[in-house]
Amino acid sequence: IRSADLLATSGRTSKDALLAVEASRMMAMRASTAIRSAPVRNRKTAAAREAKGNRAGRLLVRAKAESKEEKEKITYGGRAQQLLGFRQAEGADKASKLELQIQLMKPGTWIPVCWGVICGAAASGNFHWIEDFPRDILLSAACIVLSGPCLTGFTQVINDWYDRDLDAINEPNRPIPSGRITGQDVLVQSLLLMFSGWGLALYLDNYVGHEFPTLTSIALFGTFISYIYSAPPLKLKQNGWQGTYALGASYIALPWWAGQSLFGELSLEIIVLTLMYSIAGLGIAIVNDFKSIEGDRELGLKSLPVIFGVEKAKYITVGTIDAFQLAVAAYLWAIDSKPYALVLLGLIVPQVYAQIKYFLPDPIKNDVAYQARAQPFLVLGILTTALAIGHNPYH
Repeated sequence: IRSADLLATSGRTSKDALLAVEASRMMAMRASTAIRSAPVRNRKTAAAREAKGNRAGRLLVRAKAESKEEKEKITYGGRAQQLLGFRQAEGADKASKLELQIQLMKPGTWIPVCWGVICGAAASGNFHWIEDFPRDILLSAACIVLSGPCLTGFTQVINDWYDRDLDAINEPNRPIPSGRITGQDVLVQSLLLMFSGWGLALYLDNYVGHEFPTLTSIALFGTFISYIYSAPPLKLKQNGWQGTYALGASYIALPWWAGQSLFGELSLEIIVLTLMYSIAGLGIAIVNDFKSIEGDRELGLKSLPVIFGVEKAKYITVGTIDAFQLAVAAYLWAIDSKPYALVLLGLIVPQVYAQIKYFLPDPIKNDVAYQARAQPFLVLGILTTALAIGHNPYH
């Protein structure tokens, strides 16, 4: 621009000079426009980047919130399973002393025992919902407390104590191996549960007028079996078949005997029948041994998966569960309880399906999935058998 102006002021008004001035002005205007628009483009780019960053930030915050919510759900479910005695959960080290003591009692294992009491009451033929309400309901509830929280809780506490070395390998965060529950804690809790169970059994014997203290005898026998199952020198759980069968009988036969003797008489036939069903319970007990096979092998415990290996043991498991349920169904058919026998056969079918689909392909990985799908039908089969006995005209 300056050169063009100099030409003009010097008197050179030729056409070339005028064109040069005009061209220079046009170039200046374009440069000015470019300079003014650059900040606008930069601002737009910065705004776009900021918006993109804000969107990414919002997505990140949302993802963190969903992750936190999901984690809380998992932690809540894990804590519930921990309290029931099934597994350890995140934050287990923050559990209170009471929570740890409840965990030791494994409330989740009370369910089949309580069911056994109900089955025994049903098999007696003398349990009534309406007549003398609520007497029979309260009596059965007392027997459930005796068999479940008291004596099964006692069994689980002493079992955890004598399994502390094994748990230190398989589940080091459990209350005892982690040091949060001491030996003195175990002693006080186990004695409290044991004497509470014995006292309640004696009270029920006196209340129903037993000349012979049947319930107290069952409670004492169950306590003895629980102790020799877990404690040296016998420690039945080290001996494969013996320990597993003792466990199965404790979950099926003993609570059934308690429920039936509370409302009726305990006959030899019932003892034999429930001991047969306990062999099916033996199979259920073996299922729980697969997950601890490494620790059992390291400590020299002769569980069936250790003795026979996973492949043979899994077929032994399903064989004992199915064969003896079929034997009970045949017995019900023989005593002319054919409708109940057919119902029992129908309840065996989904168990076999769950075995084929979940347990046999991988008994270690799928043990929980199998039990969740099969055990409800097993326990319904036990109740079916009890109702058949209770409603049979010959019993």
